[in-house]
Amino acid sequence: MTIFSARRLKHQFCIEELRKIGAEVMEIEGIMFIVKYHCNNLNIEYIYHISPDNAYLLERIKPYSLVLSEHTTEESVINAIKNDIDQFNNARNSKNFDDFVSIDKDLTKIVRYFEDLYLYYNINNEDINYLKNEVHKMAKSIIEIQDRSKRVYHKTEPKSFR
Repeated sequence: MTIFSARRLKHQFCIEELRKIGAEVMEIEGIMFIVKYHCNNLNIEYIYHISPDNAYLLERIKPYSLVLSEHTTEESVINAIKNDIDQFNNARNSKNFDDFVSIDKDLTKIVRYFEDLYLYYNINNEDINYLKNEVHKMAKSIIEIQDRSKRVYHKTEPKSFR
């Protein structure tokens, strides 16, 4: 006889919400979940797990890897996934969508390159300052582009432009 905890039962209802929008949900040992959404040539995958203190860490793993957020409730995780899918469905309408995804994948690789650089090598101050300057220029360019671009998504607020 299986006994469901209130949390587990509540989480099952949340998983059903994802399935209603066409997502496939795989459960691993009741603490890790993989969510796959494939619709209209849009393939997005997420992973989230429940920590011992009942916090939920949500990551997008496809089309590129990104830690999205930490949540305290199942509903919050599900809403974050649904919002993210909605944003991607909207962004998919852009003629530049594939380029955006490609650039994001390149940026993800750069983070890994940088981590390997400082974990495996002794970098001099001049090179550190050079990298800081390049990162600052890139961030400034993104803000400038954001300032002169038309906003097309209004259901939620951007997390980084605050």
